Amino acid sequence: MCIDVNEAKLAKLRAGEVPFFEPRLADLLKRNWPHRIDFTSSLADGIRGREVVFVAVGTPPQEDGSADLSYVLQVAEQVAKAAEHDIALVLKSTVPVGTNAKVRAVVEKFAKHKISVVSNPEFLKEGDAVNDFFKPDRIVIGTDDDQAFEVLERLYSPYNRQRSRIQRMSPKSAEIVKYASNALLATKISFMNEIAQLCDVAGGDVEHVRLAVGSDERIGMQFLYPGLGFGGSCFPKDLRALVRTGEDHGLKMEVSSAAVRANEAPVKALIAHMEKDLGGLNNKLIAVWGLAFKPKTDDVREAPGIKMIGELLARGAKVRVTDPQARETGRESMTHLGLMDRVEIFDNEYETCRGADALLLATELNEYRNPEFPRIRELLRGRHVFDGRNMVSPGAVAAAGLAYRGMGRPTLGY
Repeated sequence: MCIDVNEAKLAKLRAGEVPFFEPRLADLLKRNWPHRIDFTSSLADGIRGREVVFVAVGTPPQEDGSADLSYVLQVAEQVAKAAEHDIALVLKSTVPVGTNAKVRAVVEKFAKHKISVVSNPEFLKEGDAVNDFFKPDRIVIGTDDDQAFEVLERLYSPYNRQRSRIQRMSPKSAEIVKYASNALLATKISFMNEIAQLCDVAGGDVEHVRLAVGSDERIGMQFLYPGLGFGGSCFPKDLRALVRTGEDHGLKMEVSSAAVRANEAPVKALIAHMEKDLGGLNNKLIAVWGLAFKPKTDDVREAPGIKMIGELLARGAKVRVTDPQARETGRESMTHLGLMDRVEIFDNEYETCRGADALLLATELNEYRNPEFPRIRELLRGRHVFDGRNMVSPGAVAAAGLAYRGMGRPTLGY
Protein backbone atom coordinates (compact mmCIF):
# COMPACT_ATOMS: atom_id res chain seq x y z
CA MET A 1 0.00 0.00 0.00
CA CYS A 2 1.52 3.31 -1.14
CA ILE A 3 0.52 6.43 0.76
CA ASP A 4 0.80 10.00 -0.55
CA VAL A 5 -0.96 13.30 0.08
CA ASN A 6 -1.00 14.27 -3.62
CA GLU A 7 -4.34 13.09 -4.96
CA ALA A 8 -3.48 13.98 -8.56
CA LYS A 9 -0.40 11.78 -8.38
CA LEU A 10 -2.41 8.95 -6.81
CA ALA A 11 -5.00 9.18 -9.59
CA LYS A 12 -2.26 8.76 -12.21
CA LEU A 13 -0.81 5.77 -10.39
CA ARG A 14 -4.20 4.10 -10.09
CA ALA A 15 -4.55 4.56 -13.87
CA GLY A 16 -1.26 2.76 -14.36
CA GLU A 17 0.73 5.92 -15.10
CA VAL A 18 4.08 6.60 -13.41
CA PRO A 19 4.32 10.39 -12.88
CA PHE A 20 8.05 10.47 -13.70
CA PHE A 21 10.30 8.60 -16.12
CA GLU A 22 12.16 5.54 -14.82
CA PRO A 23 12.88 2.55 -17.08
CA ARG A 24 10.85 -0.63 -16.36
CA LEU A 25 8.85 0.98 -13.55
CA ALA A 26 5.65 1.45 -15.54
CA ASP A 27 5.72 -2.21 -16.61
CA LEU A 28 6.12 -3.34 -13.01
CA LEU A 29 3.19 -1.19 -11.95
CA LYS A 30 0.93 -2.58 -14.68
CA ARG A 31 1.82 -6.17 -13.79
CA ASN A 32 1.12 -5.77 -10.08
CA TRP A 33 -1.77 -3.31 -9.79
CA PRO A 34 -4.27 -3.73 -8.21
CA HIS A 35 -3.76 -7.24 -6.81
CA ARG A 36 -0.35 -6.62 -5.19
CA ILE A 37 -0.07 -2.84 -5.00
CA ASP A 38 -2.58 -0.10 -4.32
CA PHE A 39 -2.61 3.59 -3.43
CA THR A 40 -4.29 5.75 -0.80
CA SER A 41 -4.09 9.19 0.78
CA SER A 42 -5.24 7.85 4.15
CA LEU A 43 -2.24 7.02 6.34
CA ALA A 44 -4.39 5.28 8.95
CA ASP A 45 -5.97 2.99 6.33
CA GLY A 46 -2.66 2.47 4.57
CA ILE A 47 -0.75 1.17 7.61
CA ARG A 48 -3.60 -0.91 9.06
CA GLY A 49 -2.52 -4.54 9.25
CA ARG A 50 0.99 -3.84 7.93
CA GLU A 51 4.12 -5.20 9.58
CA VAL A 52 6.49 -2.73 7.95
CA VAL A 53 6.02 0.96 7.17
CA PHE A 54 8.66 2.65 5.00
CA VAL A 55 9.24 6.39 5.25
CA ALA A 56 10.37 7.69 1.85
CA VAL A 57 9.52 11.39 2.04
CA GLY A 58 11.80 14.17 0.86
CA THR A 59 14.51 15.77 2.97
CA PRO A 60 15.10 18.99 0.99
CA PRO A 61 18.11 21.18 1.77
CA GLN A 62 17.66 24.21 3.97
CA GLU A 63 19.49 27.49 3.45
CA ASP A 64 22.43 26.37 5.62
CA GLY A 65 22.75 23.09 3.67
CA SER A 66 21.25 20.91 6.39
CA ALA A 67 18.51 18.41 5.59
CA ASP A 68 14.95 19.44 6.39
CA LEU A 69 13.60 16.62 8.58
CA SER A 70 10.15 18.11 9.11
CA TYR A 71 8.42 15.68 6.73
CA VAL A 72 10.15 12.66 8.27
CA LEU A 73 9.21 13.69 11.81
CA GLN A 74 5.66 14.57 10.73
CA VAL A 75 5.12 11.12 9.21
CA ALA A 76 6.66 9.44 12.27
CA GLU A 77 4.18 11.25 14.51
CA GLN A 78 1.25 10.35 12.26
CA VAL A 79 2.26 6.68 12.16
CA ALA A 80 2.74 6.57 15.92
CA LYS A 81 -0.72 8.04 16.53
CA ALA A 82 -2.47 5.85 13.95
CA ALA A 83 -0.77 2.51 14.68
CA GLU A 84 -3.14 -0.13 16.02
CA HIS A 85 -0.46 -2.78 16.55
CA ASP A 86 3.34 -3.26 16.62
CA ILE A 87 5.16 -1.93 13.53
CA ALA A 88 8.67 -1.70 12.14
CA LEU A 89 9.05 1.92 10.99
CA VAL A 90 11.81 1.95 8.37
CA LEU A 91 13.59 5.15 7.36
CA LYS A 92 14.37 5.08 3.64
CA SER A 93 14.74 8.85 3.29
CA THR A 94 18.30 10.16 3.17
CA VAL A 95 18.83 11.63 6.62
CA PRO A 96 21.81 12.85 8.66
CA VAL A 97 23.28 10.84 11.51
CA GLY A 98 21.12 11.12 14.63
CA THR A 99 17.78 11.17 12.82
CA ASN A 100 16.85 7.66 13.97
CA ALA A 101 17.12 8.84 17.56
CA LYS A 102 14.97 11.90 16.83
CA VAL A 103 12.30 9.72 15.22
CA ARG A 104 12.39 7.32 18.17
CA ALA A 105 11.78 10.25 20.52
CA VAL A 106 8.71 11.28 18.51
CA VAL A 107 7.41 7.72 18.34
CA GLU A 108 7.85 7.11 22.07
CA LYS A 109 5.92 10.28 22.80
CA PHE A 110 2.82 9.33 20.77
CA ALA A 111 2.76 5.54 20.21
CA LYS A 112 0.40 3.17 22.05
CA HIS A 113 2.15 0.11 20.57
CA LYS A 114 5.75 -0.96 20.01
CA ILE A 115 7.24 0.82 17.02
CA SER A 116 10.81 -0.17 16.14
CA VAL A 117 12.63 2.51 14.17
CA VAL A 118 15.02 1.03 11.59
CA SER A 119 17.51 2.86 9.35
CA ASN A 120 17.57 1.28 5.88
CA PRO A 121 19.05 3.75 3.38
CA GLU A 122 18.36 3.32 -0.34
CA PHE A 123 21.10 3.16 -2.97
CA LEU A 124 19.07 3.39 -6.17
CA LYS A 125 20.47 5.18 -9.21
CA GLU A 126 18.00 7.20 -11.22
CA GLY A 127 17.76 5.62 -14.65
CA ASP A 128 18.55 2.15 -13.28
CA ALA A 129 16.58 2.05 -10.04
CA VAL A 130 14.62 -1.13 -10.76
CA ASN A 131 17.75 -3.11 -11.58
CA ASP A 132 19.49 -1.73 -8.48
CA PHE A 133 16.58 -2.83 -6.32
CA PHE A 134 16.47 -6.37 -7.68
CA LYS A 135 20.26 -6.77 -7.65
CA PRO A 136 21.57 -4.68 -4.77
CA ASP A 137 25.27 -4.43 -3.93
CA ARG A 138 24.34 -4.31 -0.26
CA ILE A 139 21.27 -3.97 1.93
CA VAL A 140 22.12 -1.86 4.97
CA ILE A 141 19.92 -2.37 8.04
CA GLY A 142 20.62 -0.22 11.05
CA THR A 143 18.82 -1.42 14.17
CA ASP A 144 19.45 -2.66 17.70
CA ASP A 145 16.12 -4.53 17.72
CA ASP A 146 16.56 -8.23 16.87
CA GLN A 147 12.87 -8.74 16.13
CA ALA A 148 12.73 -5.80 13.73
CA PHE A 149 15.89 -7.03 12.03
CA GLU A 150 14.36 -10.47 11.51
CA VAL A 151 11.27 -8.90 9.89
CA LEU A 152 13.45 -6.91 7.46
CA GLU A 153 15.64 -9.95 6.81
CA ARG A 154 12.54 -11.94 5.86
CA LEU A 155 11.23 -9.10 3.70
CA TYR A 156 14.48 -8.87 1.74
CA SER A 157 15.05 -12.63 1.48
CA PRO A 158 14.08 -12.85 -2.23
CA TYR A 159 17.08 -10.65 -3.05
CA ASN A 160 19.52 -12.74 -1.01
CA ARG A 161 19.08 -16.21 -2.47
CA GLN A 162 22.54 -16.39 -4.05
CA ARG A 163 24.29 -14.80 -1.07
CA SER A 164 23.27 -12.51 1.75
CA ARG A 165 23.78 -8.89 0.86
CA ILE A 166 22.46 -7.70 4.21
CA GLN A 167 24.84 -5.73 6.39
CA ARG A 168 23.56 -5.11 9.89
CA MET A 169 24.92 -2.21 11.89
CA SER A 170 23.89 0.51 14.32
CA PRO A 171 21.38 3.11 13.15
CA LYS A 172 24.05 5.84 13.27
CA SER A 173 26.43 3.84 11.08
CA ALA A 174 23.62 3.14 8.60
CA GLU A 175 22.80 6.86 8.41
CA ILE A 176 26.44 7.74 7.70
CA VAL A 177 26.81 5.05 5.00
CA LYS A 178 24.46 6.77 2.56
CA TYR A 179 26.15 10.16 2.78
CA ALA A 180 29.62 8.64 2.72
CA SER A 181 28.83 6.65 -0.44
CA ASN A 182 27.42 9.60 -2.34
CA ALA A 183 30.18 11.93 -1.16
CA LEU A 184 32.89 9.55 -2.36
CA LEU A 185 31.29 9.07 -5.78
CA ALA A 186 30.77 12.81 -6.20
CA THR A 187 34.37 13.44 -5.17
CA LYS A 188 35.60 11.09 -7.93
CA ILE A 189 33.63 13.16 -10.46
CA SER A 190 34.97 16.47 -9.14
CA PHE A 191 38.52 15.10 -9.12
CA MET A 192 38.36 13.97 -12.74
CA ASN A 193 36.88 17.32 -13.73
CA GLU A 194 39.91 19.01 -12.18
CA ILE A 195 42.19 16.65 -14.11
CA ALA A 196 40.31 17.60 -17.28
CA GLN A 197 41.00 21.26 -16.57
CA LEU A 198 44.68 20.43 -16.07
CA CYS A 199 44.67 18.69 -19.44
CA ASP A 200 43.09 21.79 -20.97
CA VAL A 201 45.80 24.14 -19.75
CA ALA A 202 48.76 21.74 -19.95
CA GLY A 203 47.88 20.07 -23.26
CA GLY A 204 47.00 16.51 -22.24
CA ASP A 205 44.05 14.34 -23.28
CA VAL A 206 41.84 13.46 -20.33
CA GLU A 207 40.41 10.45 -22.17
CA HIS A 208 43.84 8.81 -22.20
CA VAL A 209 44.39 9.78 -18.58
CA ARG A 210 41.00 8.41 -17.54
CA LEU A 211 41.57 5.04 -19.17
CA ALA A 212 45.02 4.64 -17.65
CA VAL A 213 43.93 5.72 -14.16
CA GLY A 214 40.80 3.56 -14.21
CA SER A 215 42.80 0.49 -15.25
CA ASP A 216 44.18 0.41 -11.71
CA GLU A 217 41.91 -2.11 -9.99
CA ARG A 218 42.14 -0.15 -6.74
CA ILE A 219 40.46 2.79 -8.50
CA GLY A 220 38.22 1.32 -11.21
CA MET A 221 36.51 2.98 -14.16
CA GLN A 222 33.25 4.02 -12.53
CA PHE A 223 32.60 7.76 -12.03
CA LEU A 224 35.84 8.72 -13.80
CA TYR A 225 34.03 10.53 -16.62
CA PRO A 226 34.81 14.25 -16.77
CA GLY A 227 32.11 16.61 -17.90
CA LEU A 228 29.96 19.51 -16.73
CA GLY A 229 29.77 18.23 -13.14
CA PHE A 230 27.24 16.25 -11.14
CA GLY A 231 23.63 17.22 -10.57
CA GLY A 232 20.38 15.57 -9.58
CA SER A 233 18.57 15.26 -6.29
CA CYS A 234 21.25 13.33 -4.37
CA PHE A 235 24.89 14.28 -4.85
CA PRO A 236 24.64 18.09 -4.45
CA LYS A 237 22.15 17.89 -1.58
CA ASP A 238 23.89 15.05 0.23
CA LEU A 239 27.35 16.62 0.04
CA ARG A 240 26.10 19.88 1.48
CA ALA A 241 24.21 18.01 4.20
CA LEU A 242 27.31 15.97 5.07
CA VAL A 243 29.39 19.14 5.33
CA ARG A 244 26.73 20.71 7.55
CA THR A 245 26.52 17.59 9.74
CA GLY A 246 30.28 17.75 10.26
CA GLU A 247 30.01 21.41 11.23
CA ASP A 248 27.27 20.58 13.72
CA HIS A 249 29.72 18.17 15.36
CA GLY A 250 32.62 20.62 15.25
CA LEU A 251 34.32 18.90 12.30
CA LYS A 252 35.35 20.42 8.99
CA MET A 253 34.64 18.01 6.13
CA GLU A 254 37.45 19.37 3.96
CA VAL A 255 37.29 16.83 1.10
CA SER A 256 33.52 16.98 0.75
CA SER A 257 33.57 20.79 0.87
CA ALA A 258 36.19 20.85 -1.88
CA ALA A 259 34.09 18.50 -4.03
CA VAL A 260 31.14 20.89 -3.74
CA ARG A 261 33.26 23.89 -4.73
CA ALA A 262 34.98 22.04 -7.57
CA ASN A 263 31.62 21.06 -9.06
CA GLU A 264 30.98 24.68 -10.05
CA ALA A 265 34.15 24.95 -12.15
CA PRO A 266 33.34 22.89 -15.30
CA VAL A 267 30.31 24.99 -16.30
CA LYS A 268 32.28 28.21 -15.84
CA ALA A 269 35.24 26.82 -17.79
CA LEU A 270 33.16 25.75 -20.78
CA ILE A 271 31.27 29.04 -20.83
CA ALA A 272 34.62 30.86 -20.96
CA HIS A 273 35.71 28.69 -23.89
CA MET A 274 32.44 29.34 -25.70
CA GLU A 275 32.78 33.09 -25.25
CA LYS A 276 36.31 33.00 -26.65
CA ASP A 277 35.59 30.63 -29.55
CA LEU A 278 32.41 32.41 -30.63
CA GLY A 279 33.68 35.95 -30.12
CA GLY A 280 31.20 36.57 -27.31
CA LEU A 281 27.75 35.14 -26.66
CA ASN A 282 25.52 38.19 -27.02
CA ASN A 283 22.81 37.51 -29.64
CA LYS A 284 24.31 34.10 -30.40
CA LEU A 285 21.88 31.22 -30.95
CA ILE A 286 22.99 28.04 -29.15
CA ALA A 287 21.49 24.58 -29.70
CA VAL A 288 21.58 22.51 -26.51
CA TRP A 289 21.06 18.75 -26.51
CA GLY A 290 20.12 17.46 -23.07
CA LEU A 291 18.28 18.86 -20.06
CA ALA A 292 18.23 15.95 -17.58
CA PHE A 293 21.16 15.68 -15.21
CA LYS A 294 21.86 12.15 -16.52
CA PRO A 295 20.46 9.70 -19.11
CA LYS A 296 17.29 7.61 -18.67
CA THR A 297 15.55 10.10 -16.40
CA ASP A 298 13.47 13.26 -16.64
CA ASP A 299 15.03 14.70 -13.48
CA VAL A 300 16.47 18.17 -14.09
CA ARG A 301 17.22 19.10 -10.49
CA GLU A 302 20.58 20.90 -10.39
CA ALA A 303 21.21 19.65 -13.93
CA PRO A 304 24.39 21.05 -15.50
CA GLY A 305 22.48 21.59 -18.76
CA ILE A 306 20.07 23.95 -17.00
CA LYS A 307 23.03 25.74 -15.38
CA MET A 308 24.68 26.13 -18.79
CA ILE A 309 21.47 27.57 -20.25
CA GLY A 310 21.25 30.07 -17.38
CA GLU A 311 24.85 31.19 -17.96
CA LEU A 312 24.31 31.47 -21.73
CA LEU A 313 21.20 33.60 -21.29
CA ALA A 314 22.96 35.81 -18.73
CA ARG A 315 25.49 36.63 -21.47
CA GLY A 316 22.83 37.56 -24.00
CA ALA A 317 22.55 34.31 -25.94
CA LYS A 318 19.35 32.66 -27.15
CA VAL A 319 18.83 28.92 -26.71
CA ARG A 320 17.06 26.08 -28.45
CA VAL A 321 16.99 22.88 -26.44
CA THR A 322 15.75 19.31 -26.64
CA ASP A 323 15.75 16.14 -24.54
CA PRO A 324 14.02 12.78 -25.15
CA GLN A 325 12.52 12.56 -21.65
CA ALA A 326 12.98 15.86 -19.84
CA ARG A 327 11.32 18.45 -22.06
CA GLU A 328 8.35 19.05 -19.77
CA THR A 329 10.28 18.89 -16.49
CA GLY A 330 12.87 21.14 -18.11
CA ARG A 331 10.17 23.61 -19.14
CA GLU A 332 8.81 23.67 -15.58
CA SER A 333 12.29 24.20 -14.11
CA MET A 334 13.27 26.95 -16.53
CA THR A 335 9.90 28.68 -16.10
CA HIS A 336 10.45 28.64 -12.33
CA LEU A 337 13.94 30.11 -12.86
CA GLY A 338 12.61 32.78 -15.23
CA LEU A 339 14.59 31.51 -18.22
CA MET A 340 11.89 30.62 -20.75
CA ASP A 341 11.62 34.03 -22.43
CA ARG A 342 14.69 33.31 -24.61
CA VAL A 343 14.47 29.51 -24.73
CA GLU A 344 12.67 27.36 -27.29
CA ILE A 345 12.08 23.65 -26.64
CA PHE A 346 12.08 21.31 -29.65
CA ASP A 347 11.06 17.66 -30.06
CA ASN A 348 13.67 17.01 -32.75
CA GLU A 349 17.34 17.52 -31.94
CA TYR A 350 18.35 18.44 -35.49
CA GLU A 351 15.79 21.24 -35.66
CA THR A 352 17.52 22.93 -32.73
CA CYS A 353 20.59 23.31 -34.97
CA ARG A 354 18.87 25.16 -37.82
CA GLY A 355 20.55 28.57 -38.02
CA ALA A 356 22.37 28.13 -34.68
CA ASP A 357 25.87 29.41 -34.04
CA ALA A 358 26.95 26.34 -32.06
CA LEU A 359 25.83 23.00 -30.67
CA LEU A 360 26.30 22.14 -27.00
CA LEU A 361 26.04 18.52 -25.81
CA ALA A 362 24.94 18.66 -22.16
CA THR A 363 23.64 15.16 -21.30
CA GLU A 364 25.39 11.91 -22.28
CA LEU A 365 22.36 10.29 -23.90
CA ASN A 366 22.87 7.35 -26.25
CA GLU A 367 20.69 9.12 -28.81
CA TYR A 368 23.31 11.85 -29.10
CA ARG A 369 26.49 9.76 -29.20
CA ASN A 370 26.69 9.25 -32.95
CA PRO A 371 24.62 11.91 -34.73
CA GLU A 372 24.82 12.85 -38.40
CA PHE A 373 27.50 15.51 -38.22
CA PRO A 374 27.36 16.37 -41.96
CA ARG A 375 23.66 17.10 -41.49
CA ILE A 376 24.46 19.21 -38.42
CA ARG A 377 27.08 21.11 -40.44
CA GLU A 378 24.46 21.96 -43.06
CA LEU A 379 21.95 23.14 -40.45
CA LEU A 380 24.28 25.22 -38.28
CA ARG A 381 25.03 28.82 -39.13
CA GLY A 382 28.28 28.48 -37.19
CA ARG A 383 30.60 25.48 -37.01
CA HIS A 384 31.32 24.84 -33.33
CA VAL A 385 30.43 21.71 -31.35
CA PHE A 386 30.99 21.95 -27.60
CA ASP A 387 31.00 18.48 -26.04
CA GLY A 388 30.21 18.95 -22.37
CA ARG A 389 30.28 15.19 -21.75
CA ASN A 390 33.14 13.95 -24.01
CA MET A 391 30.59 11.69 -25.63
CA VAL A 392 31.15 12.03 -29.38
CA SER A 393 34.11 11.29 -31.64
CA PRO A 394 36.24 14.42 -32.13
CA GLY A 395 37.42 12.99 -35.45
CA ALA A 396 33.87 12.56 -36.73
CA VAL A 397 33.10 16.16 -35.82
CA ALA A 398 36.20 17.50 -37.57
CA ALA A 399 35.65 15.28 -40.64
CA ALA A 400 32.29 16.99 -41.15
CA GLY A 401 33.97 20.39 -41.24
CA LEU A 402 33.04 21.31 -37.69
CA ALA A 403 35.21 22.53 -34.80
CA TYR A 404 35.31 20.25 -31.74
CA ARG A 405 35.96 21.24 -28.15
CA GLY A 406 35.48 18.81 -25.28
CA MET A 407 36.33 18.77 -21.59
CA GLY A 408 40.08 18.29 -21.21
CA ARG A 409 40.49 16.97 -24.75
CA PRO A 410 42.53 18.45 -27.62
CA THR A 411 40.51 20.68 -29.95
CA LEU A 412 40.03 19.65 -33.58
CA GLY A 413 38.96 21.65 -36.61
CA TYR A 414 40.07 25.01 -35.22
